[in-house]
Amino acid sequence: MKYKYQGDFKQKKKQGWALNLYRNTQKGYIGGVCAGLADHFDIDTWVVRLAVFGGFLFLGGFTVMAYIGLWVFLDPKPDYEDIEYEYDERHHTYRPKKMFKYAESASARLHKAKEKLNTIAASVTNMERHVTSRKFDLNRQFSDLKDD
Repeated sequence: MKYKYQGDFKQKKKQGWALNLYRNTQKGYIGGVCAGLADHFDIDTWVVRLAVFGGFLFLGGFTVMAYIGLWVFLDPKPDYEDIEYEYDERHHTYRPKKMFKYAESASARLHKAKEKLNTIAASVTNMERHVTSRKFDLNRQFSDLKDD
């Protein structure tokens, strides 16, 4: 008996679930699931493999079932002409469609966030230094005298 949505399932699977989500059998060891997820999320493959290993240690059979499920639900990565592309406004080029709209790698975004946090921390340090200085205390006392 053929189900009504069986054709939809195969078509969506072949199209990478409209997210360009595929298994990467060239870089993968067992089925290419971890390599495919790493390609999709634009992170290093070893990070995904480490997460799967940690999941296996803490969650056991659930991780194995999830891996097998992804192996079944994800098609191998097709030729380049079958992949959907989207326009990247930041770099003014086309790139493979991803779940997230970030053009830079995760490590580059993390580096930028670290720089912003360092700038903010330096600002807070300067404000603290000013508020705790004698000059600030003196200016506050003069201000209090003017108000009286």
